[in-house]
Amino acid sequence: MRVRSLLLTGCALIAGSVGAQSYPNRTIRMVSPYAPGGGTDHFARIIGQKLAEALGVSVVTDNRPGAGGAIGADVVAKSAPDGYTLLMSSPSPLVVSPHLLKSMPYDPQKDLAPVVWIAAVPALMVVHPSIPAKTVPEFIKLAKSKPGQLTYSSSGNGGTGHLAGALFDLGAGTKMIHVPYKGTGPATTALVAGEVTLSFGESIALLPHIKSGRLRALAVTTLKRFPILPDLPTVAETIPGYIAGPWYGILVPAKTPADIVAKLNGAVGSILRMPDIQANLANAGAEAKGGSPADLAAQIKDESERWGRVIKAAGIKVE
Repeated sequence: MRVRSLLLTGCALIAGSVGAQSYPNRTIRMVSPYAPGGGTDHFARIIGQKLAEALGVSVVTDNRPGAGGAIGADVVAKSAPDGYTLLMSSPSPLVVSPHLLKSMPYDPQKDLAPVVWIAAVPALMVVHPSIPAKTVPEFIKLAKSKPGQLTYSSSGNGGTGHLAGALFDLGAGTKMIHVPYKGTGPATTALVAGEVTLSFGESIALLPHIKSGRLRALAVTTLKRFPILPDLPTVAETIPGYIAGPWYGILVPAKTPADIVAKLNGAVGSILRMPDIQANLANAGAEAKGGSPADLAAQIKDESERWGRVIKAAGIKVE
């Protein structure tokens, strides 16, 4: 029996090694759990294109919006752990949904395996030009004069924009109404159309509208000022300690072989160092991350604890 067990173990190791060597040999699917037009979709497409070139196979983007990213994340969590289904994720389905949803179809830390941290991106506090406030203090004064009347859009319940608004209400003592959409793209379109008052959105999606004058930026949500708009103050200059911004990472189904995870990590790490990708990130004010799967795992753990505290303090609930 011992000899048979050793033989079986040896065969499994050989099979795993051969599988990793032949990976990939068919199309890879990159799931973006939001509608097109936002940062998640943007990174899924630019990284996917480069990954296809690096690995020699097609990489297709599959948008699966809904439930603050949980629908798309669940698709990946339940996919075969073979390296052919990847998740390009923002924080929401990884660190927020577990604190908000009564019943989760997947466990982010058990059913998904981190591959690589892609980038951290500034979020901007922007308003429709019809809003008279031109600074954060002016907006706070306006919001306090109209409790429960000003609205803010986001990429969905539990999205970064949703929590950024809740954190703003906590720090400023205001009371705004959250209006969720199925992605940053639709949330931004609603703001440009004047359907909502403001948004705490990704710089990637908002910069073109700010430059065209269709939206007015009041502040950046990071602790440091935005290099592309250096005169734009931070929210923290008015509300000390305020910080809220999206970040992105790639994950795969749990039990994906470690050597396939390592191959993907190395390929994407090299992509993040490419001059054209660096320029793309810089144009959006984004900071490339990279690093090991453990680095992304640590980010997920830390952010889950931080936003869990905010959700509890703000009393946020999703039916």
